[in-house]
Formats: sequence, structure tokens, C-alpha cells
Amino acid sequence: MDVEAAVEQTWRTGAAGMLGVLARRLGDLDRAEEALQEAVAEALRRWPSEGVPGNPPGWLVTTAWHKALDAIRREATGREKVAALARTPPAAPTGDDRLALVFACCHPALPEPARMALTLHAVAGLPADAIAAAFLLPRATVAQRLVRAKRNLRDRGVRVEVPPAEELGSRLTAVLTVVYLIYNEGYLAASGDVAERRDLAREGLDLARQLADLMPREPEAAGLAALLELHEARAAARFDDQGRLVLLEEQDRSRWELPMIRYAVRRLGRAAALDRPGPYQLQAAIAAQHALAPSWPATNWVAVRTLYDRLQAVAPSPVVTLSRAVATGFVDGPAVALGEVEALAERLSGYRLWHATRADLLLRLGRPGEAAAALRRALALATNPAERDLLTRRLAAVSSP
Repeated sequence: MDVEAAVEQTWRTGAAGMLGVLARRLGDLDRAEEALQEAVAEALRRWPSEGVPGNPPGWLVTTAWHKALDAIRREATGREKVAALARTPPAAPTGDDRLALVFACCHPALPEPARMALTLHAVAGLPADAIAAAFLLPRATVAQRLVRAKRNLRDRGVRVEVPPAEELGSRLTAVLTVVYLIYNEGYLAASGDVAERRDLAREGLDLARQLADLMPREPEAAGLAALLELHEARAAARFDDQGRLVLLEEQDRSRWELPMIRYAVRRLGRAAALDRPGPYQLQAAIAAQHALAPSWPATNWVAVRTLYDRLQAVAPSPVVTLSRAVATGFVDGPAVALGEVEALAERLSGYRLWHATRADLLLRLGRPGEAAAALRRALALATNPAERDLLTRRLAAVSSP
């Protein structure tokens, strides 16, 4: 492996942990990020002649630590602070460091858009342009949010640490949201030229599991962990040998990880026993119906639709209604489902999956011309390369004589 590839791999798999351990010790996320970037530049200068070290993350953390101390030492009040910091240098990054970083980024002092942007940047390693693409925002807007968020945390003296138990609950909703965003960006990338980012998906899953372990009496933490485990259990079947996206109904279920599915279902059962249902538990229950069905036609669509009804009651959204309509298509037929989908036109006409779902129902009703038009609109809205390829293939099949 060449030096650039080694640095990139180390960054992709360990950036959150490295940044977390530095920020915890320095008490300043912005300074930690700057020092780590300088350490990466140092690695690119030195590793070609010195060789890649045996522990690249440890080398980068140590180098960044010294860079940060040098910067503090140059400040007017830096000497005393350097002396205090130097007594306890950072240890190797751990899962706690990543989780601490998530909690810091989700501090209640930050508005929700800033929390999401900062977590995706600091924990997931996404640059401002990728976050902007994911949220359909100008890059300058996202960059400004990141600068303000880091300044806000620094000015308030927010520590990068897992908060005490009595404060965990107040940040839980925000933390669950951003962990889910991290996983989703890895599961099906919203930006860039790659279809998925397995490293990012695994990062999201690891964080969700850590949250569930940290807060065993919080059923929604367990619900999110179960949901992501059920998604991750299907990862090997989501793309074919040519790298093309495979829809759930066409996946080879023998490639699914059954032990992970069973574990997730047991986790979900323990969460349900706490009798505090929430959106992540309900989404996990829907995913479990699909994971436990022997085939797509054998899916219990009545149960799926009922779960979507419950989800709509606790977390109403037009996207939930759209997903419910898919189940309706198998319970009451495509004509009824199409009526439900059409009723969402005003709210979801800019959403690629609304058009793709509508196309599928139109095809089942024997209306290929209209289905082709819907697929073309879905293709125009899609950004993920694998999704675009799938829609292109579906459009070609519908348009062919």
C-alpha cells in the first residue's frame, strides 16, 4: 500500500476516534481538527522516506498532540496550559472518544441544523461540499454553519465528553438522529461518485450499539441499534457482482446474515418490553418483518401496513405515508395504492422515490407510458450513481418494445 492510500485508509476508518481523543484532551474541537490536519500533512511528508508506522492512528494522534501543544505554547497564556496538558498526553483512540465527539456535536446550545452539519463533518469526516449536497444547500451556508458551531462550542467551554447520566436524555433525540444520518450516508451515499461507504455505515452501526449499551433503559437507543443491524445484515446482497444496486424484493436472501438478524430481533424484543414505543423501534419492527419473511411475496404486508400506521401516529411524515402506500399495493392492490401516492403529489413531487414508487404502481396497472415518464423524473432527481443506474435500467426495460 502506498503512503497516500495508507493515510486515506487511516483517515477514513479512524478520523472520528482520533479527533475525539484529541478534542477531549485539548477541550477545543477546532484546535483538535486543525492539529490533526497538520499531522496528516506531516505524514504525507515523512512516511515516504520513513515508512508507514506500525500504528498509523497512534502516530497521527501523537503528532497532532505535539502540533497542538506547539500552537498553545505560542499563545500569550499558553505556557501554563501546556504544562497542565503535557502531564497527561492522549491515549489511543477508543469507541468512547467517538461517542464523546457525537455528544459534543449534539450539544443543546447548537441549533439542530448546526448539530447535524458538525457531526457529519467531525464524526463522519464529510467535507462541507458533501454535506451541502446531502441537504441541498449552498456550500457556503454549510461552511458557515461549521465555523459558527465550533466557535459556539469553544466560547461556551463545552467539553468533548460523554455527559453525566442525568444529561444523557436531553441529548438523546439529537444523537440518535445524527447517528442514523451517518449510517444512511454510508448505506446509500447522497453525494460523491460512490454508491455506498461501508466504513461510514459500520461507524454508524458501532455508534448505535455503543449508545444502546450506554443507555440500556432507553428503548429508542436499542430500536436504532436493531434497525441498523437489520439493514447491515442485508449488506452483502444489496449489490450484485457488477456493483449494481439490487432491490429488496430481488435480493438473494441466502446471503443475509441470519445471526445478526436474530440478534437484532431479540434486541428489539427487549426494547418493546419497556413499553415505550418510538419511531426507531417501529422502523426496526418493519425491517424485521422483511428480514424474517422467507420471500418477498410471503411478506406479511398487513402487519407492515399496521406498523406504518403506528409510525405515522408517532412520527407523521409524507415519506412514511408513501412507504405505507407500498404496503397497500400488496394488501388492497395497485389501484388503491396509486390513489394514496397521488394524494402526496404536492408534498413529494421533488422526491425521487415518490416518482419511482408511482412508476412501479403504474406498471402493475398496465400503463407503461406513464410509468416511463415517472421513471424519467425520478432519474432526473437521483444523485447516487447506483440508484441512477437502476433507474436507467428500469426505464430502458419499460421503453423497449
